[in-house]
Amino acid sequence: MSAMFLLQFAIVLLCILVGARVGGIGLGVFGGLGLAILSFGFGLKPAGLPIDVMFMIMAVVAAAAAMQAAGGLDYMIKIATKILRRNPKHITFIAPAVTWLFTFLAGTGHVAYSVLPVIAEVSRQNGIRPERPLSMAVIASQFAIVASPIAAAVVAVVAYLEPQGIHLGDVLMVTIPATLLGLFLACIFVNKMGKELKDDPEYQRRLKKDPKYTDAFNSTVDVKELEISKTAKISVSLFLFGALLVVLMGAIPSLRPMFDGKPMGMAHTIEIIMLSISALIVLTCKPDGTEITKGSVFHAGMRAVIAIFGIAWLGDTLMQAHMTEVKDMVKGLVETAPWTFALALFVLSVLVNSQGATVATLFPLGIALGIPAPVLIGVFVAVNGYFFVPNYGPIIASIDFDTTGTTKIGKYIFNHSFMIPGLLSMVFSLIIGLLLANILL
Repeated sequence: MSAMFLLQFAIVLLCILVGARVGGIGLGVFGGLGLAILSFGFGLKPAGLPIDVMFMIMAVVAAAAAMQAAGGLDYMIKIATKILRRNPKHITFIAPAVTWLFTFLAGTGHVAYSVLPVIAEVSRQNGIRPERPLSMAVIASQFAIVASPIAAAVVAVVAYLEPQGIHLGDVLMVTIPATLLGLFLACIFVNKMGKELKDDPEYQRRLKKDPKYTDAFNSTVDVKELEISKTAKISVSLFLFGALLVVLMGAIPSLRPMFDGKPMGMAHTIEIIMLSISALIVLTCKPDGTEITKGSVFHAGMRAVIAIFGIAWLGDTLMQAHMTEVKDMVKGLVETAPWTFALALFVLSVLVNSQGATVATLFPLGIALGIPAPVLIGVFVAVNGYFFVPNYGPIIASIDFDTTGTTKIGKYIFNHSFMIPGLLSMVFSLIIGLLLANILL
């Protein structure tokens, strides 16, 4: 690894650290500052903007904010409260189960955007530390990629291993139980992560700092007595219908319109569906237009868009400029010690932020080195290293959706809210995956 890459990587990390400390739109604007240093100072060509990720978040936020203004979020919170009061700890298990299922059916982890604001609000209103369900929900939305029969990474693995008699079913019968069990075991530990919300110092600081914030978080309205209008229920039905449509379109590509012989991309599909749902909520429920943009969901979502604009663009620019160097380094590691293949998958996925690109780069090398197919399938889950550096879209979005401040990037960057959930999920899934592959294949 060259000294120049390490220097530029340090600049990226510094921008993430300072941006996280500043808060608000800090991540986004300091990402832009870092990009100015890399492009004007070091001459790196800016990578393509993360336009689709930003637009997907904006579309989902538009629908969720309209639903909130129509009273739908209060309705969802009331329903969730009835369930959670029986056992409030369940949301840390329910939230990742939902995002895993969404990704499994849709083939993309970005469908998690539609439920992140709901998870954050339901947790907050019920006095549960949002960091726990949010972090596991994001990790689950990543890990489900290797278990989805329509994900590009899974299709690529099957294509590479088919000459060895490996088929889609062989891969899924390992990755589905490995990720589900791995995530479940991680949830047991994450459910105890951090202080309880009422005892969290940052949460208490925010309550004391802003009277309006205090009123919002300590509402005197009993959720049981909260009156729910008919339009609130309609808005929730429409929002959930939109989320279901996204999943169905991802699971059944033939439902999408065809262009040049290919179905419309999922990014455009998500954007069009969620914007349409927003319009239907506005038309049928008639929420106050001003209230839509004043709500907490809208503000958090727009902060997430700006953060991704800066930080994701900055990270992509660094990696695109050094892609050849990064690939050569990882290949050299595997050629020297084949047993490090899982580590190589993890490291490359951290650097390139793409399961598909990681598979395309390293699986041919693993096959050439003679690594057995069961081992390759057993360690396949290691392509989910997105969480290590906190610049992945859903990570940034969930930090902004959590207005309690419990979901965050830590003082030292790498001690962020997703590190422990991600590492626990990775270790458990790898162990289970290798055991199942050894037994079943």
